[in-house]
Amino acid sequence: MKYSYLHLDRKPDPDREVLLTYKITPPIGASLEETAEKVAAESSVGTWTPTETLSPKIFQDLAAYIYEIDRDEKLARIAYPLGLFEPGSLPQMVSGVMGNVFSMKELEALRVVEMSLPAEYINSFPGPSLGSAGVRDILGIKSRPIIGSIMKPKIGLNSRENAELAYQVWMGGVDLVKDDENLTDLPVNPFRSRVTETMRMLKIAQKKTGQTKVYAFNVTAPFEQMLERAKIVAEAEGRCIMADIVSVGWSGLQGLREAFPDMIIHGHRAGHSAFTRVEYHGMTMMILAMMARLAGVDQLHTGTVVGKMEGEADNVIKINQFLSADWGNLKPVLPVASGGLHPGLVADLFKILGKDLIINFGGGIHGHPDGSHEGAKAARAAVEAASEGEDLFRAAQRCPALARALNHWSN
Repeated sequence: MKYSYLHLDRKPDPDREVLLTYKITPPIGASLEETAEKVAAESSVGTWTPTETLSPKIFQDLAAYIYEIDRDEKLARIAYPLGLFEPGSLPQMVSGVMGNVFSMKELEALRVVEMSLPAEYINSFPGPSLGSAGVRDILGIKSRPIIGSIMKPKIGLNSRENAELAYQVWMGGVDLVKDDENLTDLPVNPFRSRVTETMRMLKIAQKKTGQTKVYAFNVTAPFEQMLERAKIVAEAEGRCIMADIVSVGWSGLQGLREAFPDMIIHGHRAGHSAFTRVEYHGMTMMILAMMARLAGVDQLHTGTVVGKMEGEADNVIKINQFLSADWGNLKPVLPVASGGLHPGLVADLFKILGKDLIINFGGGIHGHPDGSHEGAKAARAAVEAASEGEDLFRAAQRCPALARALNHWSN
């Protein structure tokens, strides 16, 4: 028996169905409709040929169906019954609607551009344990952006140098310091030693400044090693761990969240552009952000617009708005702007993205002509001035470090 997955007269039920919009590039000679049917079949109950085992009841209960076709934009909107999905399992969901369909010869390219999930399915995930408000509570920062700094060079500092550099920027006014995406447990900077040395300097910085400071240690590793590293951070009284979410995968990220519910998880998106950047294939960054929120990150890199990383303003704004908005029972996530930022860009960044975010400075602190401590002072002065709506050049009149930064990066 041949079944049809095309039902353009059927209205989807967003409370009982997962809705995905795919951008489909059919092969030469094939229509969008017939290619979309193959996508719907492969991602639900069908296969490449009719089978006797697919009963009418199974098809009625579990088959995906196409409810809208947009030929101009090459879009197919497909509804999936909730019965296709295991509650609380991102790996299973991804394998279904974003799995084999990408490998099919019957299409030239495929991109997931939109996704809508029923509240019942969203709430089957614990989501962020602390969320935006929890992170702000820990740091005692209620209104202004959180100021972050990345260790530079990415790799090369030993454990003691790493700790001393973190101390310098904390003392200059930075709130959160983090490892970069490829700094894990290396001979030049072993993980355990880095945690010990850095936490020692963190406590000194807190005592001297009277402010809470945080370090995001990169625990990215095979799963058991990742848990061991997170445990080392917890035993040293650290409050934050970082994971490269693409590298560790959804299973690893969900497992990390479950094992360490009291820890801030800083989600780095290194590698996402392998499947988000090309406009006709893969998935959008919004889809990745939705899954990261389900998995439980408290902070997520989303783009800067004005920095060095790819990301148009409209897309970054929409992602940040989603992370801050109500979504089932899941807590909001704090967006991270990171990549090519320096103090002179802060005011423009605020105009585009607002204040509810982490602003991460790497070279924009450590590249300051007077060193990292002065770079941190410049970043803090820029953020505080912009938060109050003050012109940065006016603020620079009372902060020599900011004046030097503005002059240094004016070109």
